[in-house]
Amino acid sequence: MIAIALVWAAGVLPPAGTAASADTLPRVTLSEALQRAARLDPNYVQAIGAVDNAAWARRAAMSAMILPSISVGSDYTSFSTSQFNVGTGSPARTSATARIDARFELFAGGRKFATLSQAGADLESARATEEQQRFLSALDTEADFYSVLSNHELVDVSRDRVRRAEEQLVVARARVMSGAAVQTDSLQILLELNRARVGLLQDEARLRVARLALGRRVGTPGGVDAVPLDSARAPDLPLTLVEAMTQAVEQGPEYRAARAGERAAEAAVRARRGSYLPSVFLSANETTFGDNFYPVGLTRRTLTVSLSYPLWDNGNRELNYARARNARELARAVRADLERAAEVDVTAAWEAYQTARATSDFSEQALIVAREVFRVQESRYRAGASTILDLLDAQSGLTQAQADLVQARYAARLALAGLEAILGRRLFSDKDPL
Repeated sequence: MIAIALVWAAGVLPPAGTAASADTLPRVTLSEALQRAARLDPNYVQAIGAVDNAAWARRAAMSAMILPSISVGSDYTSFSTSQFNVGTGSPARTSATARIDARFELFAGGRKFATLSQAGADLESARATEEQQRFLSALDTEADFYSVLSNHELVDVSRDRVRRAEEQLVVARARVMSGAAVQTDSLQILLELNRARVGLLQDEARLRVARLALGRRVGTPGGVDAVPLDSARAPDLPLTLVEAMTQAVEQGPEYRAARAGERAAEAAVRARRGSYLPSVFLSANETTFGDNFYPVGLTRRTLTVSLSYPLWDNGNRELNYARARNARELARAVRADLERAAEVDVTAAWEAYQTARATSDFSEQALIVAREVFRVQESRYRAGASTILDLLDAQSGLTQAQADLVQARYAARLALAGLEAILGRRLFSDKDPL
């Protein structure tokens, strides 16, 4: 009788897992999430700043090729007693000077050209890194977006499981009361119902956390909900594996950044090598003297050509040259390693998408089979031709098939985003990662 009372109480009590209403949460589309998240990602903001810095460094290197450095200065002095003033040619208690200096390096042993080449390579590397970070930010955003959608669907799966368990409990209780089944049937269903309710609570908690994570990503405190995507089958990739490898090496942002880094390191070596050659400077100066500000007295102009040849600076030049060569060798090794790894990385991303896509197809078929098995077992149990264990096994198989299909569909989308991040371009949609 105690068992029957427990079963009756479980049948009339409300479900333990009641999800909080998400109607008040703002909803974002995938394109909106990508646009908002990119501008909030610290790594992407840093990458944009690096591009701006590299662009200014290149402008500075270009201006040094044709323009001199110019500085102006002035001073005004008051004396306690009169002193001879060069500008006026007479004693005065004040002295003022104004000057302008210009300096241009006529010959720098190739350092100017090497610096310009290095600045150009640094700019290209910064732009490639910015593009890479843009796709990585998009990949993280899509992962959070798909997490919300998949957890939402898993909550629906858990609710279906609870609903089925509640319906089965009513049937089992009626069979027990009529004597067609033993009390353990109802207890088994009660145990399944409790497990289903616990699973629902866990899925709802994961959904709330996923919404908060997506809200953090797009800059909305309190979390956001995701607008559902279409459930169309994952399409075939528009390029072969060999083509994907070729495109990754040629235009993939990570590989482009590595090649630009190697060129920048080579230019740095050339610049350091130029320090072994003399430097020739052309300097011009104009200074005006007087006793008032702005001075209007004597003006002197100078034009100077100077040569500097560093013979020995306690090994600092050799140290810097050695460091530049080592940095070049490291850049070469990084570039070569990335290009060797392209086959592995692209193949892994390619196969991940193909596997997830095939798994999604198989999961759809498995779900059809699981639904039919559950329908048959439920009918057989109602007719007394099957045991409660067979019904529970079919129920478990149906729930697992539903969850597998949800996970496989979004795994395919995420695998596609990973491949696009390697290639540096979108393969299907026109969604902009910015």
